[in-house]
Amino acid sequence: MVWTQPSCTFLVSILFLLCAAFCSSQEESSGDDGRGRSLVYVNSPTNGRSKDIEGVLDKTAKYYLTTAITTTVIPSLYIMVFAFGLAANGLALINLITNIQRMPSTIFLMNLATADLLLILALPFKIHYHFQGNNWVFGEALCRTVTAFFYGNMYCSVLLLTFISIDRYCALVHPFYSKRFRDNRFAAATCLVIWALVGLSVIPFLLQRQVYPSEELNITTCHDVLPEDMQHGYFFYYFVCLVVFEFLIPCLITIFCYVSVIKTLMAKSDKYIKAIRAIILVLVVYVVCFAPSNIILLIHFSQFHLVGNNHLYFCYAICLVFSTLNSCIDPFIYYYTSDEFRHSVRSIISFRKEKRSEDSRKTIIPVDCTSTSKTV
Repeated sequence: MVWTQPSCTFLVSILFLLCAAFCSSQEESSGDDGRGRSLVYVNSPTNGRSKDIEGVLDKTAKYYLTTAITTTVIPSLYIMVFAFGLAANGLALINLITNIQRMPSTIFLMNLATADLLLILALPFKIHYHFQGNNWVFGEALCRTVTAFFYGNMYCSVLLLTFISIDRYCALVHPFYSKRFRDNRFAAATCLVIWALVGLSVIPFLLQRQVYPSEELNITTCHDVLPEDMQHGYFFYYFVCLVVFEFLIPCLITIFCYVSVIKTLMAKSDKYIKAIRAIILVLVVYVVCFAPSNIILLIHFSQFHLVGNNHLYFCYAICLVFSTLNSCIDPFIYYYTSDEFRHSVRSIISFRKEKRSEDSRKTIIPVDCTSTSKTV
C-alpha cells in the first residue's frame, strides 16, 4: 500500500475525467445549448433583474474577460508556477520515493508532492485558456476536471499539511503513546482517506456545467460565467461546507500542533530553529495561498457581495493564482520537515560540487603533462 500511493492518486484522477465526460455527454444529449438560462458573469450584480441580462454580459464583465490582466499577466504567472513547481516537486517526489526510508512523514510528503504535480499538469490548459482571451476550446469534460483539480489540490494540500503537523506533534510531544498507531500502514490509510474525501468533495464540480459561450465576445468561458441561481445558491452553500470542514478546522488543528511542538522543543533543547522555519513556511502557505482564496470564494459566490460590482473578479482571479503558489512553497517544507530529505538534498548538492571539481582537475592535468614534456 505504501508503494502505490502516487499511482492511486492518478487512478482517481482518471476516474474524475471519466465521470466528467459521462456527465458532459448526458447534457449534450439532452439538447441544452445554454440558451434560455440566466448567464451572469461571476461577480455581476443582478438586483433581481436576471431576465433582463439573460445570456448577456455587461460592459464591466466584457472588460475583465478581455483585459491584459486576465489574458497576459495571469497566464504569465501560471507559467512561472508551472516551471518551478514541475521541476521542484518532480525532483522532490523522485527523491522521496528512491532515496529516503519509508516513514509516516515521508508518506505524507510523497502524497503532498503528488497533489502538487497533479495541479501543475492541469496548469497548461489554464494557461492556454487565458492566453486565448479566456476562450476554452477543450470541451466541457476537461473544463470540469481542471476546475476540480484546482480546488481539489487546495483542500488536499490543506489536509495533508494538517496530518503532517499531527504526525510531528505525535512524534515530538507524545513519542511513547504514538508508537501504538504511528506507522507506515496508518499513514498510507490516512492518505487514502484524504484522497477519497477530497475526491468526493469536488464531485459537484464534475456534475455541474462549467462551460458557457458568449456570442458577443465570440469566446467560450470555463467557470467564469455561471447561472445566477447556481452562484448564490448551490455553490455558496457548497463552499461554506468546504471552507469550514476542509480549511478552517484543519487550520486551527495545524496551529495547535505546531505551537505544542515549539513549546516541547524549547523545553527539551535549543534545536528548534528548523521547526520554526517549517512552521513559518506552513503559515505562509495558509495565509498567502489558502486564506485569501477561501475568503474570496465565500464573498464571490454570495448574494451579499461586499463589492457591488464586477471589480471583485480581479481579487478572485488573483487569488486563484496565489492558491497555486503552494506547489512552489511545499518543496521547502519537505526540506525543513524531513531530516532525511534534507540530508539527501545536501548529499546530492555536495556530490555535484565534488564532481565539478574533479572534472575541472581532469581538464587541467593533461595540459600540465604536455607542457612538462615540451620542456623536457
